[in-house]
Amino acid sequence: MSESIAALISEVEEDRTLEEVRKAMDENADPLSIVEALRAGMSVVGDKYETGEYFLPELVLSAEIFKEAIALVEPLLQSDNLATRGTVVIGTVQGDVHDIGKNIVATMLKCNGYEVHDLGVDVAPQYFVEEARETGAGLVAMSGLLTLAFNSMKDTVDALAEAGLRDRLKIIIGGGPVNEKVLEYCGADAYGKDPSEAVKLANQHLG
Repeated sequence: MSESIAALISEVEEDRTLEEVRKAMDENADPLSIVEALRAGMSVVGDKYETGEYFLPELVLSAEIFKEAIALVEPLLQSDNLATRGTVVIGTVQGDVHDIGKNIVATMLKCNGYEVHDLGVDVAPQYFVEEARETGAGLVAMSGLLTLAFNSMKDTVDALAEAGLRDRLKIIIGGGPVNEKVLEYCGADAYGKDPSEAVKLANQHLG
């Protein structure tokens, strides 16, 4: 199942991908395994785009297929989560509109029993602060794919500190160019190299 879904979305086969996702759901497959298969396929798409095998149309269409597939799976996730393990605020930081990685992380967190408040993309620091305060979140997760996102991440960490929230929550960051140096610059608590690691970090801090 997983290999089939991953292969189909990596080949940008919309109808066949969604058909395979529905089939997996009918067979009571673990929702997390479906999400992971979609993530694996999207990773292949990203590789093909970087090497010039795929172009922008394939990238955009694959992202749409991913969103459609996740929309099918999400009701199962919501019904499975009888008790929340904690509250997470997530978003792509100001100046960046990339959302595929952020969407995968948000969905996988839901799979693992977290209440997730997704702020979307191009999120200014004050909106992270407001949502963290209103929801009482124990974890803020920030995503960014552009190098200019690093300053926005730092500004958001600083804003959370100025609002008096820094001591009661953990902050994780992620995105393709994020590394240990970016983590140190931003002042966050940890960074995830991929969606699975982001979930592990959430489990460490909230689970």
